[in-house]
Amino acid sequence: MALLEPVEGARMPAEGPLVDRFGRVHTYLRVSVTDRCNFRCTYCMPAEGLEWLPREHLLSYEEHARIVGAFARMGVRRVRLTGGEPTLRRDIEQLVERIASTPGIEDVAMTTNGHAFAQKADALVRAGLTRINVSLDALDPELFARITRGGRLDRVLASIDRALELGLRPVKINCVVIGGENEHEVERMVEHFAARPGTQVRFIEYMPFGGNGGQRRHVPARVLRERLEARYGMTPVPAQGGGPSRDWRLDNGLVVGFISPITEHFCDACNRLRLQADGSLRTCLSRDRAPNLRDLLRSGVDDTGLEAAIRAQLWGKVAGHEAHLDGDFRAFEGVMTRVGG
Repeated sequence: MALLEPVEGARMPAEGPLVDRFGRVHTYLRVSVTDRCNFRCTYCMPAEGLEWLPREHLLSYEEHARIVGAFARMGVRRVRLTGGEPTLRRDIEQLVERIASTPGIEDVAMTTNGHAFAQKADALVRAGLTRINVSLDALDPELFARITRGGRLDRVLASIDRALELGLRPVKINCVVIGGENEHEVERMVEHFAARPGTQVRFIEYMPFGGNGGQRRHVPARVLRERLEARYGMTPVPAQGGGPSRDWRLDNGLVVGFISPITEHFCDACNRLRLQADGSLRTCLSRDRAPNLRDLLRSGVDDTGLEAAIRAQLWGKVAGHEAHLDGDFRAFEGVMTRVGG
């Protein structure tokens, strides 16, 4: 699978949509609010954990709001709050309210591990949260606790139920499928959530990060599709929103998606950027080297300068990651908990 080539003769625009040198238009921003997490998932961080970023290194909510405003003026319409675990950030509903009230922003979502979401759900919805994704990699309590290194399955399931009660539909369940670890849970996930209207399940190929050993442990999406097709039957669902998931409706009514960064490379259509909790703008999930917008803000840059800096960083975005390559395989840099997925 070859990577994109730059558009011949392309020049960095000074205004208009956020376009990179490959012609990709960016309308989606993932905003990490903290690197901290109450889980220690095996694919996300080392067993010993990490040294968390000092508080003063994190963007304040005012700084978050100003950066999101700049992106909105340049065409970003969807924002997803991530972490670490975003519900650990104090008064996170205040940031949701700021972002939801930003002119141009149409959708404010969150990816959460669900451990504390139920307690914060009502306040978050009142503040303007529109959707959630919940990370859930097993329905066997012991296996779940082993993958998360201590998580409680009952609390996560309670958060999913509360989200459904509050109308955050569809609740998308993100399941990272790890070869030899939880791939036998796929059908169990399907059966469980087919009985819960308003949910969808997305099976994600394991991504090799330097912080999780950098080894390939993915189960190809094609293998999972064939298993589910044989057991349930399925029909394709037309693509919506430009995201990486390829969705199918099973004959039992459940919509399942497959996110396959390793075996079915989708970088050609990438429309997203990632703002890390320390203000680094990560233009590609795979690259850890990222200039810092926090330092620009704290040096007194005006909005025009901030927007110009964002455009310049985007213009340097690579064609795609290289973890899908056979000969020149390259693991993703860093650790997932600091990137925000």
